[in-house]
Amino acid sequence: MLHFSEYHRFVVVRDFALSSLDYKMLTAMYQPMVGAYAISLYYTLYHQLPSDKTGCSEIEQQRLLFLAMELESGERGRKWLIEQTSKLEAVGLLRTSRRFAAASEDYVYEYELFEPLTPGEFFKNHHLTLLLRDKVGKYALFALRDELIVPVADELKHANTENLSMPFYELFRLSAEVDPELEQAFFESAAAVVNERKPEVVNKGFSYAEIIMRFPHDSVNREYVESLKYEPEQLATINYVAKKYGLYLTDVCKLLDEDGVFEEGGQLVLELLQHRANQVFRQDKKRSEDRVRWMAKLPGKLEPEAGVRKPEDEDGQSKDKPVEMAYYLDVPDLFQGECNQHQYNYILRNEPYTFLLEKIFSRGTVPDGLLDTLSRVELNYGLREEVINVLIHFIYITKRSWSKKYMEAIVTDMLGKQVGSFEQAVHYVREQMAYSEKKARETKPAFSGKGSSSAAGRGRSGARQKPLIPVVQGGAKPARTLTDAEREELRRKALLLDGKA
Repeated sequence: MLHFSEYHRFVVVRDFALSSLDYKMLTAMYQPMVGAYAISLYYTLYHQLPSDKTGCSEIEQQRLLFLAMELESGERGRKWLIEQTSKLEAVGLLRTSRRFAAASEDYVYEYELFEPLTPGEFFKNHHLTLLLRDKVGKYALFALRDELIVPVADELKHANTENLSMPFYELFRLSAEVDPELEQAFFESAAAVVNERKPEVVNKGFSYAEIIMRFPHDSVNREYVESLKYEPEQLATINYVAKKYGLYLTDVCKLLDEDGVFEEGGQLVLELLQHRANQVFRQDKKRSEDRVRWMAKLPGKLEPEAGVRKPEDEDGQSKDKPVEMAYYLDVPDLFQGECNQHQYNYILRNEPYTFLLEKIFSRGTVPDGLLDTLSRVELNYGLREEVINVLIHFIYITKRSWSKKYMEAIVTDMLGKQVGSFEQAVHYVREQMAYSEKKARETKPAFSGKGSSSAAGRGRSGARQKPLIPVVQGGAKPARTLTDAEREELRRKALLLDGKA
């Protein structure tokens, strides 16, 4: 309601003037359908312009409408005004639109009025006729038709008709001289003004003509696609989806030809269209990635022993990158005795990942699934080989999974954190290992003294499952021999309890 109030401004646009027949149509036909209040609002909007003029009224605050209709300011009056304008819009007497004025940084509402239908056009409209029948009854509808439409005489109904009218160019002759000023004036006063008050949606993408030319003629959705010519909003939505998922024109035509993309009324089902477009996008992406990897395996693309060419200096010699000692990684147990720390980090920085994998999987060949995954990471994701080597080092020393799902999860995290160099990869690995050690220390239980016994009596939720029961400690003591006096005393107490003493 805050976007539509009496403080917002409005204009009224109309290109007609009401005749006596129009007044009678509004009173006798439209008023029973929409009510007297809606017709009063129509007259109020109509008289914002003089009766002998057409065009656009001056910009006024909607407070003027509230005062003219004797509406109270506030939410109740706004709802009432919206209800009456909705009735006029439903029967075709009004069209409401909203413009954003950049100068005032506020919305201006535009009420465009349409003249009532003539009696003949009204009774040809099926919906309006049925609505009026429901309001006034069938016989009253017949009476209104007979009152407004005078039938043709019976003797003229079946008579032959001959057109005797004079054509324009048989009576008048126009000068062939072109008047540029006159044409410019007509263009500015008529076409430009109409285009300004009826702005079209700017369509950046495939035009309607491009889509309809390639759309199959025998398609069930042909009529819906043809209606896009008069619905620029839906065409703009289609182009937005096409731009979002990188679709070609042929892809757009195929998607619009599928079942369920349009509702029965011709509305576009955006959710289904985006779902199908996403499937096409993922399929094209997979084919492109496979093509890139296949092209990389062709002869001459890569050096056979290194996998990829190393960067070269100005003399054409391959240059090796040194590793700073601050970024040294520890040598795994597999490489102990074969190389020192300096040599191992040199391998990580300068050798291809295939060399490192051959050392790790020395008992057999490197699995094809692992090679395909790393090839995809390198060629499609653009991860450098020195970063892939650090990734392999991290998975090996931490005994993580070599599965495709886990490796892609780590690669996604690295790409999201903009890890692109050897130093950044080492920093990333150290952070991950420090986090894992911290988490392990927090989850490790404490086994010391009293705390361990109390923790043993608690379940996963931390609450005690069983109560502590005191247990008698120590071994059994030898029985003590009683004296004669003690035995006599015990006997006496027993007889006393039995009532025999």
